[in-house]
Amino acid sequence: MSKPQVEMFYADARTQSRITEEQARFFLDNGFLVVKGVLRGEELQTVQAEMEKQTAKGAAGVRDDPDYMYGTGGKTGRNVLRRIEYVIDKSDPMKALLGHPFILRSVERLQGRNFIPTWDSMVLKMPDEGIIVPWHRDAEVPSGCTDPRPIFNVDFYLDPADLATCLWVIPGSNKWSPEACKARIDRDGPDRFSTEDAIPVPMEAGDAIFHDITVLHGSPAGDGNPLRRTVYYEFRPGEIESNYGPHTREYLELKQQVLLECLDRRAAVSYSQGEEPFVYRPDGEFALGERMEPDTFRYPHQKYWRS
Repeated sequence: MSKPQVEMFYADARTQSRITEEQARFFLDNGFLVVKGVLRGEELQTVQAEMEKQTAKGAAGVRDDPDYMYGTGGKTGRNVLRRIEYVIDKSDPMKALLGHPFILRSVERLQGRNFIPTWDSMVLKMPDEGIIVPWHRDAEVPSGCTDPRPIFNVDFYLDPADLATCLWVIPGSNKWSPEACKARIDRDGPDRFSTEDAIPVPMEAGDAIFHDITVLHGSPAGDGNPLRRTVYYEFRPGEIESNYGPHTREYLELKQQVLLECLDRRAAVSYSQGEEPFVYRPDGEFALGERMEPDTFRYPHQKYWRS
């Protein structure tokens, strides 16, 4: 199979206020878009330092908190940290990050003004213990949904990712059927990572990727890999969540209040001064009611699943 002929296309948060229509079309066609320079200067240093605390805590071993998840190290076979859930709840800088105006204006362009922040996690490749991430989709579009708007993650890179550790994507696989994706995944299996129909996406610290939940992606185990930390924020159109789930309507309203509080947190940090803040303006059935300060930033998904 020949290498896909996709000319890499970038957005740049240093010179743009949001993604352009052309960049949005690239994302919709290919299932991913790289954005350069989302985090920089003081914000990048603050977020890196803050999440280093979480990395150190998880690396030391957390036995009684299911938010810290582990896997088998690629070199030693030891139990190594691979994922931390609900990072917004664990860190004030991560609250401010949710209010990033370039990101939210771009999400609004792709999903409409009734978007909802749904997931927040950090995925790690620990040094010299890179774990292969086989080809996968993050999820399928909810059954019965005909809404064409994408559901996607924004992946913030806190460390560089070179060809040994970076994400690989199969462009356009966001348009494949579930059966076609399964056939591609099954061809390699969990222990092999062939890339003849894929392209690598090297990143610098502070860059971000928008990636559709249905695009096929993964990464090799790496050999002597450095630390790679990536923060994932997922967004979904409110109408898709309301009509098809997986969360209840109560969850959507709670996460709207979380977003409003995080926008206030963004406005208060030193590194946001001088930027044009995002204004969250959902309408119709999602119009904001009375403002209520959230009593937590961690609403467990399983508590709000539809039956």
